[in-house]
Amino acid sequence: MAGHSHWAGIKHKKAAVDKKRGKLFSKLAKLIIIAAKEGGGDPEANPKLKNAIEHAKAANMPKENIERAIKRGTGEISGANFEELTYEGYGPQGVAIIIQILTDNRNRTAPEIRKIMEKYGGNLSGSVAWNFEKKGVLVFSLKESGQTEDYLTNLAIEAGAEDIDTSGDILEVITTPEEFQNVRQTFSSIPTLSAEITLRPKTTVKIEDENTAKKILKLLEELEDHDDVQQVYSNYDIPDTLLAQLSQNA
Repeated sequence: MAGHSHWAGIKHKKAAVDKKRGKLFSKLAKLIIIAAKEGGGDPEANPKLKNAIEHAKAANMPKENIERAIKRGTGEISGANFEELTYEGYGPQGVAIIIQILTDNRNRTAPEIRKIMEKYGGNLSGSVAWNFEKKGVLVFSLKESGQTEDYLTNLAIEAGAEDIDTSGDILEVITTPEEFQNVRQTFSSIPTLSAEITLRPKTTVKIEDENTAKKILKLLEELEDHDDVQQVYSNYDIPDTLLAQLSQNA
């Protein structure tokens, strides 16, 4: 997947959730609850919990909220039981979509997600997971990092990164999930735009029609805004020029 497409997706997602900080905290709390429930309340012995806490801190989630979520996960505090679900389907122009869910009521969530998909010409039929692979991705702005492309590239190679993508000012360092924390630690002193384990598509669908691009972005935004949706992944590839045009017209 082209670097600009991945980063455009990240910016799109952040723009949606930053408008609703309380909703973001709720979603992050669910991640912490699930992680603590599965692997215990010690982040040093539970990588999934450690990663969830890091995301919560990056979003400036209050410390007491984090601690309360951990205790709910370990059973020290009672609360709703959440389950993890994954929905797969297709959006406009056949773009593949994977939706990761945390819900306490799948009978409520499933029809709501289906309705959003159908609203924009999508559906939840078909398997698309084969076209995605789990990777660690660190995203840097060369300008904001204060480093050169060569320096960051060499550092990534020495740290054991799997690949490097560049597009203009943006540089992405791609790792295996197993090496993500080690590579992230190597870059700990350098500001990142994003650092997460994500699903990257093996093949993409190029979107050059403005109306189709609008529908896809609106679909993803509405899915991401749903209370039970944690992550949305897609294999769309919208050119930078079209993204810029859509931003100007928004």
